[in-house]
Amino acid sequence: MFKKLAKIKYLPNNFEIIEHGDHVICSISGKKIPLEKLNYWNVDLQEAYFSYVEASLKKENQN
Repeated sequence: MFKKLAKIKYLPNNFEIIEHGDHVICSISGKKIPLEKLNYWNVDLQEAYFSYVEASLKKENQN
């Protein structure tokens, strides 16, 4: 299903594909995220999150 890891630059309301691929990896869970389902990321840390759950966990651990 997943073939190639994409390299992404995360921007405030969008992302830029640096190297084409079909997925990225969640920095919390390690799950593969298809680019068409990528909705959660941190611009400052340049990290992707599988869902709001992982994004919330990251935010909680930063405080």
